[in-house]
Amino acid sequence: MPLAAHDPTSHAAYKFGAWALVLAVATILGALAFEYLGGYAPCPLCLEQRYTYYAGAPVLFAALVALSAGHRRSAALLFALVVVAFLGNAGLGVYHAGAEWHFWPGPSTCTGAQELTTSAGGLLNSLQDTNVIRCDEAALRILGISLAGWNAIVSLLVALLSLRAAAASVRPQ
Repeated sequence: MPLAAHDPTSHAAYKFGAWALVLAVATILGALAFEYLGGYAPCPLCLEQRYTYYAGAPVLFAALVALSAGHRRSAALLFALVVVAFLGNAGLGVYHAGAEWHFWPGPSTCTGAQELTTSAGGLLNSLQDTNVIRCDEAALRILGISLAGWNAIVSLLVALLSLRAAAASVRPQ
């Protein structure tokens, strides 16, 4: 059953999904700009949080295409997948922000602790070759919230918009 004979973009599901896509793409572009233009090197947890955006944006686009083609149930399923992924990403953002505020320890792989060699030559080489970006220190805070905290907030917004799009997809207009 087609969404609307004249304009599928007028459907509420399409509008919510499009906003979710715009927000997800703007966020990942912002993260890349902070890295490549601002010089803020991401820690391993930051990089891991990006995976949801890299996967979620194409899935959101596919859901919008499915809506345009009149495949509402397929679109709803794709939106639901995005909801689950971004809720998980919000949890990862909360974990990362909590590690930055020292509410709990972050992963040992990015706290600066590392094994050092005992030979003098090996020690100098390992110090020159090692550049650990710490996960338990916020590189930047905007309005008092770290980028990990902002990721949690944005991920929740994308999940909410996608949930609204999923619900609207299966509801008759």
